[in-house]
Amino acid sequence: MTDCSPTQTPDDFDIEALRAKYAAERAKRVRSDGSGQYLELKDDFVEFAEVDPHTEVTPREPIDADIEVVVLGGGIAGLLAGAYLKKAGVGDVRIIEMGGDFGGVWYWNRFPGIQCDNDAYCYVPLLEELDFIPSKKFADGAEIFAHCQNIGKHFGLYDGAIFSTQVRTVRWDDGISRWRLTTNRGDDLRARFVVMAQGSYNRPKLPGIAGIKDFQNAGGHVFHSARWDYDYTGGDADGGLHKLADKRVALVGTGATGVQLVPHLGRDAKQLYVFQRTPSSVDFRGNAPTDPQWAASLQPGWQAERKRNFHRWSPFEGVVFDAPDMVCDFWTELGRNLTARIGASPDPTALGVEEIMAMREEEDYKIMERLRRRIDDIVDDPQTAEALKPYYRFMCKRPTSSDTYLPAFNRPNVTLVDVAESKGIERLTAKGVVAGGVEYEVDCVIFASGFEISTELSRRYAIDVIEGRDGVSLFDHWRDGYKTLHGMTSRGFPNQFHTGFIQGGVSANTTAMFEQQAEHIAYIIAEALDRGATVVEPSQQGQDAWVSTIRELAFDNSAFDLSCTPGYYNNEGRGFGDASRSFLGEVYSPGFYAFDDLLRQWRDAGDLKGMELQ
Repeated sequence: MTDCSPTQTPDDFDIEALRAKYAAERAKRVRSDGSGQYLELKDDFVEFAEVDPHTEVTPREPIDADIEVVVLGGGIAGLLAGAYLKKAGVGDVRIIEMGGDFGGVWYWNRFPGIQCDNDAYCYVPLLEELDFIPSKKFADGAEIFAHCQNIGKHFGLYDGAIFSTQVRTVRWDDGISRWRLTTNRGDDLRARFVVMAQGSYNRPKLPGIAGIKDFQNAGGHVFHSARWDYDYTGGDADGGLHKLADKRVALVGTGATGVQLVPHLGRDAKQLYVFQRTPSSVDFRGNAPTDPQWAASLQPGWQAERKRNFHRWSPFEGVVFDAPDMVCDFWTELGRNLTARIGASPDPTALGVEEIMAMREEEDYKIMERLRRRIDDIVDDPQTAEALKPYYRFMCKRPTSSDTYLPAFNRPNVTLVDVAESKGIERLTAKGVVAGGVEYEVDCVIFASGFEISTELSRRYAIDVIEGRDGVSLFDHWRDGYKTLHGMTSRGFPNQFHTGFIQGGVSANTTAMFEQQAEHIAYIIAEALDRGATVVEPSQQGQDAWVSTIRELAFDNSAFDLSCTPGYYNNEGRGFGDASRSFLGEVYSPGFYAFDDLLRQWRDAGDLKGMELQ
């Protein structure tokens, strides 16, 4: 759609001085409690996760049923699992979803300004199959939510779907060779197969700040951005938060969500205090509408080609000489600049890995310096501008883009409160927020603090009990590291399948990973049914071999990881040593599409090597 060239980046800076600056900024933010700094949303705080502002939960009779396949989660991962199961000829598929509809993160997150941060033509799945083209490069949340609903309709997944329901226990019953599931609605379900598809961004998290209840009890209003309260703010996802005109608002968090929220809150609230521990990198967005001529020119297979192209140009690979950069945005800039740098060298073929990595590091520093200087060009107040500057390597935190975030800090009613020195907010009081010894009086506190990604597995799954054969807990089974075959099945947990960042291929495009897993899981289930098997699970030898493969091929990225500012990308600064709690703890290091080829070859062989069928 565009002519995509390398970007112009500065080189008049001292890299060694920046290395020292990066290390100092990281040290200010590292906390001894790691992921323990976040509250588990139960007991007094359960409302932040389990109250549904979008759908009224109506009473119903408990369901007592035998089901062929139960999919836990109705977000994109669950929808893709259901879709591929249907395409594989598996008819009896029922999705259980905590929300009142399909969509997952796009059902729950309806805050003002919500859009995807990835190229929508790659991120939104099954575009060709449903004959749909997003209206712009970074599609609005409502458009993605509607597409999720259309996936559900297209594949008949609404039939038998169980909404507004939380699974409480999942136990294998050897006597009937099925999983027994109980829910908060009194259901008793017996499933032959269970697909765990809760997604990576399904459960909100709160910073463990003292006094949240004190503030609430004194009449202050509190909610999480993933449970937006339009009754309080007025307006809708397009903005117009008119009820905040006389309100003083505190926003806690400046990640991807905060970047999208600040322009709306700054425009509509009487006063906005933005509490920031670590600034995001914020690039130009330029969210152009879809070119109808380009859309009309697309040929069958275009989305798969574009997704592969995006992955190759993204930071996961990033050196491409045989294809243009189709996506051409802030995700692919490093790849573009590095490729040009290598191509301009006297003999590119003579460059070794260490030389290329050194070039990559330099290009990384140049891009981050460009982004910092962009802040100086936009933000008027020098102190605010300096506090907004990201001093860390690209991909230490999720990169963002916005054309309205940085200008919002030029508004007289928007105040940035940097809490890096105190490693976070000190406490909430009856009147407001205390940070750096200063009390900021507010009427409302909005937490844009993300999701349970690097906390204990039991918290992320939000299921009280998952027990396999002989009553073994999955949480205990994986406590010292994942044990799987291809990241999707685990011995001792027959007929159970997993999606997510577990011992498999990882792409910059998360939905591509979910689609890859959904296709593979559907194949195994369909084959088991066709072959008359009651139980399918990895053999001990097959599982051991895969775990060895993952660990033998592992690329040691610990130096980069531990140099990064703390966040969910690096287990709050603690690194990936605790694999079952890390965002990218154990992956197939040859790459996402190498893993895709491996899975396809495995399926083509037809012998289900490493699996046992009974």
